Amino acid sequence: MTERNIVILDAPSNLGLRPPEDGVVPGCYKLPWALRDRGLLEAIGADDGGSLVPPRYRSQWAPGDGDRNAEGIASYSVQLADRLQSITETHCNVLVLGGDCSILLGTMLALKRHGRYGLVFLDAHGDFRHPDNAPEIETAAGEDLAIVTGHGDARLINLEGLGPYVRHEDVHVVGVRPSDEYLDELAAKQISITTSQEIVECGTTVIDSVLETTTAHTDGFWIHLDLDVIDSSEMSAVDCPEPEGPSLAVITTLLKKLLSSPKCVGMEVTIYDPDLDSSGACADRIVACLTEAFSTANL
Repeated sequence: MTERNIVILDAPSNLGLRPPEDGVVPGCYKLPWALRDRGLLEAIGADDGGSLVPPRYRSQWAPGDGDRNAEGIASYSVQLADRLQSITETHCNVLVLGGDCSILLGTMLALKRHGRYGLVFLDAHGDFRHPDNAPEIETAAGEDLAIVTGHGDARLINLEGLGPYVRHEDVHVVGVRPSDEYLDELAAKQISITTSQEIVECGTTVIDSVLETTTAHTDGFWIHLDLDVIDSSEMSAVDCPEPEGPSLAVITTLLKKLLSSPKCVGMEVTIYDPDLDSSGACADRIVACLTEAFSTANL
């Protein structure tokens, strides 16, 4: 075991997003650079796990194609799982810096290789679009929860024959907006939900039910943090900012409690786009949040 028990790994993939406009590549692949430049590794006291370079982003897509960049996402997910498997042999906690939400496939694949793991899914959106509820599927970053639970593009849902990578009943969606179009389907599939409204009303008391869902029958759990879960007044530099969400302070406290659990393996951070943050204010908030959250991580 190394002296420090947290490692930061960059997974700067933007393969799961559509172009923000013609001829423009989604900028969330720059997330790790922005946070590292503000001293995140030193602030957390983490080892450097390096960076896993993704395949080339291809913007071409037409109805009927399935998920954009699906082949690239599939190969990258296996590589990410390989890298994580190596890291977890020497470290107690992993922080993966995305990238878009499609990196969830690689992190959950890595854990599925070892056993049954839960998922805390912090996101403003349900990300549950799939062929049975939508006329077209297009971007894995908007379908990641569906894919890891076994619904979606056939090229992505059963990598290494291990799909689904997480069971419905081992997932707790946290911070989704009450107006999300997939809430009824999530509930019907026995996926636990704590909406943003419930967090605003109840604060961090929701943590007990979140931990119960993700630890009751599992070997541990992973945290997926899509930064659009935070109210857009504080976190505007994301792919799809949403109002009426929990504050940054509340999310920081939730993360701190989750990371202090001995069953927490680690977490990933996604969707922050430095191209939308010219002043760097959002990057500074993210670094402060993660530094505080990892201050009591299970080491």
